[in-house]
Amino acid sequence: MRQRRSLAAVVTAAALCLPGFAAAAEPGEQAGPTGHQPERQLTDVIPAPVEAEPDPRADYRLTPFTVIRTQPGSAEARQVGTYLAETLRPATGYHLPVVSWHRPVPREISLLLGKADPRIGDEGYQLDVARHRVTIRANTAAGLFAGTQTLRQLLPAEIEADRTQRRSWTVPGGRIVDYPRFPYRGAMLDLARHFHTPDEVKAYIDELAQYKVNHLHLHLTDDQGWRIQIDSWPRLTTVGGGPGTGVDGVGGGYLTKAEYADLVSYAQSRFITIVPEIDMPGHTNSALSTYAELNCDGVAPPPRTDIEVGYSSLCIDKELTYTFVEDVIREVAAMTPGPYLHIGGDEAHATTDEDYQKFMDRVLPMVYKYGKRPFGWNEIAKVSPPTSAVPQYWGTTNTNAELAEAAARGHKILMSPANKAYLDMKYDESTPLGLSWAGYTEIDDAYDWNPGNHVDGVGEDSVLGVEAPLWSETLRDLDDIEYMAFPRLPAIAELGWSPWSTHDWASFRERLAEQGPRWELRGVDFYRSPLVDWK
Repeated sequence: MRQRRSLAAVVTAAALCLPGFAAAAEPGEQAGPTGHQPERQLTDVIPAPVEAEPDPRADYRLTPFTVIRTQPGSAEARQVGTYLAETLRPATGYHLPVVSWHRPVPREISLLLGKADPRIGDEGYQLDVARHRVTIRANTAAGLFAGTQTLRQLLPAEIEADRTQRRSWTVPGGRIVDYPRFPYRGAMLDLARHFHTPDEVKAYIDELAQYKVNHLHLHLTDDQGWRIQIDSWPRLTTVGGGPGTGVDGVGGGYLTKAEYADLVSYAQSRFITIVPEIDMPGHTNSALSTYAELNCDGVAPPPRTDIEVGYSSLCIDKELTYTFVEDVIREVAAMTPGPYLHIGGDEAHATTDEDYQKFMDRVLPMVYKYGKRPFGWNEIAKVSPPTSAVPQYWGTTNTNAELAEAAARGHKILMSPANKAYLDMKYDESTPLGLSWAGYTEIDDAYDWNPGNHVDGVGEDSVLGVEAPLWSETLRDLDDIEYMAFPRLPAIAELGWSPWSTHDWASFRERLAEQGPRWELRGVDFYRSPLVDWK
């Protein structure tokens, strides 16, 4: 006991030397607007946890003397602890020092590796809230990060404020054991139809991370624009990324390799993997209009900024096509540490089935050659690719024979049905942004489907995960991104993380309502669906 008391004294003394600390009673102990009663319940989070056991006698209060203690010797755990401290400091005004001591101290939040529930796997976590400490245990830093996002949501909404709030910070007591339903939980952002700046992408990454999304698919090339630097074909971005290359001739821009690397690093710091997409053989007018020699007749078509699809194709019988494709795949793979590279493959209406097969027979091996696992839209299933290739379903029906056959052969399927998961679909007929070709998608539509049996013949065991694509034909800035993504993105995130046994619209609707004040404090523009009683 003497050692523990001595260590606590060291922590207290250190805290008292920090700016903003008083030597008197802890401000967190003073009565705030709600006293010491927690405003939150242990289950008031999105995505819903696998298991939650509340203990009302074990509520924890964050105070100026709270220390964030991370696993000794783990740089990754310390990184998560630093992220947590930086998240909580603005609203609390507390210093929240991050330490890596071996011994526990009073009032700590512990981020520890190992000795957790054996079910949690690589991304799950165990969160224990007791009166004098919060402990998050995981097998990996990714699991610790997921646990901190849950902890963040268990604190009052004002924790999202960017300035000090004078109130009590209480976390409801008990235990959560939580782990994901599917390994892949993604969102897609289209940079080709309208370029979104690195800062806008980072802001979106920050929002995705809060809902345990672990992949961001970037649609980098299309008929309108080419948004990634390729050294071996330098005019792709000087022309395809120039001014006026967005839909309706609005906008322009591209990612340099340095900017792309920075985005990859930023996403990794939030435990999100970037998945780049180079769409081919269709959706290639930007490249074809830049390099005439890529066309079968050697004549470049004019640039296009409309939203028609299905008219463009690389020249399947021209050897230069495969030199071009391999150059692009090689350079994109080299700057992408993640395991996946998306080759598109959708809406190749200007390519015959025979030519499509011929093209994929040449291109799929290139993806493997450069160390990546190929993703493609569900049309790639018709060429019977290797079973490690992942078809991404974007259809609007519950039947797809090619997809069912792919699942039977052993493929894992990524589920993104357009009438459920496409975040660019209008909410209703009055929505000022978005399209409606797949129908209107209100928040209950986005939530009320089961990825594990949505397509006949594609069972739970054949599903890699879910992804929520956001196409940019009508988007212009971050506010537009947020308005279309929220509140539907959290619905798709819950389908990807939470077990189907927790699926409940009434519960989700209540939990979603409590996200509203948090979005407002973070300045997130969102659609106030009439189906939700926003707080």
